[in-house]
Amino acid sequence: MRKNDYRKLALMGTLMIVLLAFQNYTGRGKEKFPEIRFITESSVPLNLTDFDPNELDAKQWERLGFSEKQVATLLNYKKIVGGQFTSKAQFKKCYAVSPEKFTELESYLLLPENGKDRYSGKFKGYEKKEIIVSRKFNPDSFSAADWMKIGFSEKQAEAILKYKNYLGGSFVSKEKFKECFIISSENYSRLEPYVLLPAKKPNDFKNSSKSHALKSKIQYHNFDPNTTDLEGWKVLGFSERQAQTIVNYRDRNLRGSFKTPEDLQKCFVISSEKFQELQPYIKLNPTVDKKQETDFSKIDLNTITFKQLLEFGLDEKSAGSMIGFRKKLRGFVNKQQILDTYNIDKDLVQKLLSIAPLDVSNVPKYTLTEAPEEWLKDHPYFKYSADKIIFYRTTYRDDKKILKLLKLKPEYEERMKLYLK
Repeated sequence: MRKNDYRKLALMGTLMIVLLAFQNYTGRGKEKFPEIRFITESSVPLNLTDFDPNELDAKQWERLGFSEKQVATLLNYKKIVGGQFTSKAQFKKCYAVSPEKFTELESYLLLPENGKDRYSGKFKGYEKKEIIVSRKFNPDSFSAADWMKIGFSEKQAEAILKYKNYLGGSFVSKEKFKECFIISSENYSRLEPYVLLPAKKPNDFKNSSKSHALKSKIQYHNFDPNTTDLEGWKVLGFSERQAQTIVNYRDRNLRGSFKTPEDLQKCFVISSEKFQELQPYIKLNPTVDKKQETDFSKIDLNTITFKQLLEFGLDEKSAGSMIGFRKKLRGFVNKQQILDTYNIDKDLVQKLLSIAPLDVSNVPKYTLTEAPEEWLKDHPYFKYSADKIIFYRTTYRDDKKILKLLKLKPEYEERMKLYLK
């Protein structure tokens, strides 16, 4: 009996311990977890236009809705990857850029979709393709495809050809060929034994070279570089690309006019030799040197040109942003849109808006049920809801019903209505 009593007591003790432990576990109050706060990013400004993330400073990143800490992270990440973002895929990897934020910015980024990151691991460099040459060759006769076959990238091949054109269509000598910045000293050492060019530029090159023979056929005449068009520069011996570069340099960099002959010499596609040939024939018209006076009270803001915006005083970035945003919208419907355009000189634009009229009669507008799919997917105000609109309109033929189903923020719905019939 005593033995059975001990067993019962031991069993009861064990049960009591189990019950107390269970009560302690189940009776424990719910632990309070620390409150989780998500960092919210303000949405992309409604007036955002295409931009290069490599050109933005801290303040401009903040205007895009990033916090001060996120901006610091972005700029540090940019340094880590070599000083610039090379692709959208690389930009997306920065942990300061949330998936939602990247989706908002993606279509505006002036970057290729993919590219070789300079660093894709802790210590991973990019792979260099080896330059391989097996026979002698004349670099003057090489095309871009030929340069790529021996190991240069497509961009490097294009740069080599541009350098050749800059020299007048011929590398002339190994000495000049070596000066091409795309060709490293290591690669030049590999190429040099196979290059069929004289070591140095011949003394009588101008009299004996093929390029000079072509130049001698050019009949130079007096010309005003401020009124010479693309065809005029080609007549003076420049290629179409060189001619376009000169025109762009004049219209964009110099705001439409060369002030002195020396300004022409600063254009990188005009060699010092070519400038010496042209100089006696350059006749700058002093009346053209002055800016043309445009009556901006008669210039429609939906047709105003890049050049006219520069004439008014806007810099290239402001003018480009305004023209770019207008192009995406297919036209402004009110002046506030122009004033809200990202990356512009607001004070100067406000002055322009007070003078110039806005004609909205040619701005395309549609109903949600009839709008072309391409227009919906490309328009800044509709692109993020385009797929939903296309889906809903297969069932509903009423714009009000579709807008209700979209459940947009009031401000987003209002800007859509600007372009709806």
